[in-house]
Amino acid sequence: MTEQQEQALQLATDAGHILLENGAEIRRVESTMKHIASAYGIDDESFFVLSNGIIATGQHYARAEFIPIKGTQLARVVEVNQLSRDVNPESPMPLDVLAARLHAIRTRHGKPWWENVTGIAVGVAAFCIIFGGSLPDALATFVCGLMLGAFMTFVGPHLSRIFGNLLGGIAGGTLCIAAARLFPGVLHLPNMVIGTIIALVPGVPFTGGLRDLADEDYIAGATRLLDAFLAFLCIALGVMTALVVDGYAYGGLLELDSPTIDSVTSEWYIQLAAALLGTVGFSVLFGAPRRYYLSCGLTGMIGWGVFLLASTHLTVTVSAGAGALAVAATSILLAGLHRCPVTVFLVCGIIPLVPGGGIFWTAYHLVTNHLRLAATTGFTALKVAVAIAGGIIVATAVYNMLRRPTPRRAA
Repeated sequence: MTEQQEQALQLATDAGHILLENGAEIRRVESTMKHIASAYGIDDESFFVLSNGIIATGQHYARAEFIPIKGTQLARVVEVNQLSRDVNPESPMPLDVLAARLHAIRTRHGKPWWENVTGIAVGVAAFCIIFGGSLPDALATFVCGLMLGAFMTFVGPHLSRIFGNLLGGIAGGTLCIAAARLFPGVLHLPNMVIGTIIALVPGVPFTGGLRDLADEDYIAGATRLLDAFLAFLCIALGVMTALVVDGYAYGGLLELDSPTIDSVTSEWYIQLAAALLGTVGFSVLFGAPRRYYLSCGLTGMIGWGVFLLASTHLTVTVSAGAGALAVAATSILLAGLHRCPVTVFLVCGIIPLVPGGGIFWTAYHLVTNHLRLAATTGFTALKVAVAIAGGIIVATAVYNMLRRPTPRRAA
């Protein structure tokens, strides 16, 4: 292996590093690395990609990297994808140009803090409406979202994922409880908390793990889904902690009724508008390119619209699966239209279907010692999550089957 080829192999690994740490699926990471390496005449390379690491080998070359997912920036996935397209095997770009572009992608700053905080606040307020909240509930959730967004933007990056989700759950729960205490009888705490904690939902590990399973990469898929499950657990524990501390401070836990459905915000057109705005807000949180904000919002709106339509005749579980199938299919179509990774639209568009209500009510019933209700609510949330997984896996598997080249018959 020449010195130039060794440098090309190292740059291919760097490209995979950027993709993996920003939430790209395993198949895309491997295919991008192989494409860049082969463009520079390296045909004996071997890449082994896990959910948190890359092993690259070649003739007289070996490199292994541990790559934890810290903060997702989907814009970097899009940029590396475009860079890979620009690497033409017939006339490869100079290696110093490739290195400079990769360095620029890796070091480019994310969205300004105010855009992140505003996106989170708009997103949680919209999802409060989606989950049955009233306009006053949404306004209060918007304020709570601003403060939670500031916490996630300035404090979150300095914490571990587990501790960050735990503190985030405590912060989100405490903010909503404080608002409900200030305006008793006006605000509905369950709707506010459910909307607020959606900002903490691990959408990237969840959808990435499902796509890895659809690609038959079971180790990476199971690892990412376990990461998502631990995040859900930490969020629930954080909300439980906030409820218990409030109960000790006021001499008893807040008595909560079943989720309320506001007669005004439950209108279908308001629900669709809320799904659009909420998904756009989360596309900001996940670092999607600004030019794709509207497409991300439309993806979430279509999925939620299918869910609402299906839920008039079918169970919640089946409706969630149908909505997830619609989100995945729409994401695939938009990815082809915009020539960018499916992950950009799928990660953002699936958020309206995530069972945030199940997380809250399971935590609440555990705190109030209603174990049977906690088990029932938790199992329902699990069924919805499985249905979402099924919808994404089916759509991804069909897409992979259709794009797979048909072998030619021997003459």
